[in-house]
Order: sequence, then structure tokens, then C-alpha cells
Amino acid sequence: MADIKQNPENPEVSREKVIVKTSVIGILANVVLAAFKAVVGLISGSIAIVLDAVNNISDALSSVITIIGAKLAGKQPDKNHPMGYGRIEYMSQVIVAAIVLYAGITSLVESIKKIINPEAADYSAVTLIILVAGIAVKLLLGSYVQSKGREVNSGSLIASGQDATSDAILSASVLASAVIYMLSGISLEAFVGVVISVFIIKAGLEMIKDAVDEMLGMRADAELSKGVKKTVSEDPEVIGSYDLVLNNYGPDRYVASIHVEVRDTMTAREIDAMTRRLQKKVYTEHHIFLAAVGIYSRNMNGGLEEEVRARIVEIVMEHEGILQMHGFYMDQENKTIRFDIVMDFAVEDKKALYRQIVEEIQAEWPDYTPEITLDSDLSD
Repeated sequence: MADIKQNPENPEVSREKVIVKTSVIGILANVVLAAFKAVVGLISGSIAIVLDAVNNISDALSSVITIIGAKLAGKQPDKNHPMGYGRIEYMSQVIVAAIVLYAGITSLVESIKKIINPEAADYSAVTLIILVAGIAVKLLLGSYVQSKGREVNSGSLIASGQDATSDAILSASVLASAVIYMLSGISLEAFVGVVISVFIIKAGLEMIKDAVDEMLGMRADAELSKGVKKTVSEDPEVIGSYDLVLNNYGPDRYVASIHVEVRDTMTAREIDAMTRRLQKKVYTEHHIFLAAVGIYSRNMNGGLEEEVRARIVEIVMEHEGILQMHGFYMDQENKTIRFDIVMDFAVEDKKALYRQIVEEIQAEWPDYTPEITLDSDLSD
């Protein structure tokens, strides 16, 4: 694992560069926008425009935290952290979310104060031009940052891009309130400020949820799981692939284990060669370190074993809540029948269902001992 991580051609190096470069662009754009909006907001007396400027500053600060997080996450593994520091990115995302929440709550308080004690704003053509320019810049920035975030699988960048797009929409509402005031004399900016604040708070809460979910351990992306299983199953010695476990140690940093079904006549030498092929291919195609490959042996004699296997599949799969059965092996010498079953998380009494299946197998093949392993539905 360490050798792989320290490879100078490792894509994590270029990933860090993309995150830093994109974040720097975001910082510059937000600082410039914040400066113009703050000046215009203070001159015009518009709380909505001032709050929009505050939002831009919080976005710039978020980008700074993203850069720091990416730099720290890129540190090489060491003895105390053999899997590296990738999860720091999730911690930095929580800090960014806290900043966004603070900005949102502060904005909400100020907007409510303006509703209670309203002050007339003084808009001008310059104000409108700056708002329009700000909207255009935010839309372009949001699209750019999100595309770069998806390119390098950075949750922080994707969140920043989405936030920028939302900011453009909110700035459009400020522009609309300014136009309405200039045309009718009706002031809606304090109420628009409340709407902006609510959106900012919502964005912060969603960012916290996403980061906490990643730190707790989320189900791996279905496309990724299926892709890894497909890669493994393409090996000529593999009959089937099951029980894929993907442990996330930061964005795009996975350590995996998997079970494969092979013919029961394979030698240890053949299994060793196959395992090494699989590790190399999975890392090459998916940038995932395959730490362990478990083995299920498959009866290759045909006849009775295949008949029993087909019948057991019928018995097991007729139960609601059973998602899969695999790893079947019938040992006629030791009189055992072993296989694994995967139950849906929605099954309330897993032990009762498990006992029922064991009893049904035992009743139909009383001379054999069923050895059934209960697996969890860990990946697609």
C-alpha cells in the first residue's frame, strides 16, 4: 500500500493541483465580487446587497479551507496513519459548513432587524450593473468549479460549485427586489435578505450532513461497486465475485476486499497468481487497493452437487428479504452443505429468518449439516 501511495505518478498529486488551482480562482472571484458589492451595498444602504457580499466572503474563506484540507490530505502515509490523511478533506468540509452556517445565521439576524426597523435603500444604474455582472460571474464560476469537482471527485469543490450557482440565483432575487423598488417604491430587500439567509443555512446543513455521512461510512457508489465486480469477474479463473467491501480513507482512496468463486480443483499456486492479477487490474482500472481476496470453492463434478445447489437456490430465494445466495459447496465426504445468504437491511428479525432457512435445508437433507453464513448487503 505504501509503495502505491508514494508513486510519483500517482493521480492524487494532479488531483491536489486541480483542487488548489480551482479554489484559488474561486477565492479571487469571490473577493472581487465581495468588494464591489460591499461598496455598493454600503453606499445604497441595501442590507440585501451587503449580505450578498458577506456570502461571497464566506465562499472565499471556504475555498481557503478547501485548499488547506487538500494540502493536509495529500500528506504521505506514515506509521501512525498507514492509510494516509485523506479523511482530513471531510473534516475541512465540516469547517467550511460551520463558516457557511455562521454567515447564514448572522445574515438572518440582520435581515430581521431590517424588517423591524426598515431603512429605504438608494439604488442606481451602477448598482444594477454590478449585480448583473455578479450573477454572470457566479454562474460561470459555479459551472466551472462543479465540473472540476466531478473531475477529481472532490466533495468540497462540488459543494462550492453548487453554492456559487445558488448564490447567482439569490443575487438575481436581490436584483429583482432592486428593480421592483425603483419602479414601484416597494422595498422587499429585507425579506429577500431573509430568503438568502435561509438558503445559506440550508447549504451549510447539507454540507455537514454530506461530510458526516462520509466519515461514518456510506454505501459505496453503485457504479463503482459494479465496475470493480465486473473487472474481477472478467478474470478467466473467476466464476463469480461477491461480498465486495470498500473502505473509504478519503475521496478516491479505497481499500477493498472481495470474495471470488473458483473451481475446487485450483492449486494454491494458481490462486496466488490469480490474486495478484486481480490486485493489479483493480488498481489499474479503478485506483483501488484490493487488500484481500477470499475464496469460495465451486463443485466441479456436476451431478448431485448441481441438483442440490439448484434446489437450495429455490428454497432460499423464495423467502422475502433474501437478496442473494452464493458460495455454495457440497462436501459429500464430511456431509456438509455450505453457502452464504445476503439479507436486506429491511428484514426486522434476521435471526428468525436465518433459523427458518437452516431448518428447511436440514429437513430436506437430514444427513447433511448446513453451514450458512449470514452476509450484509454491503455493496451493489
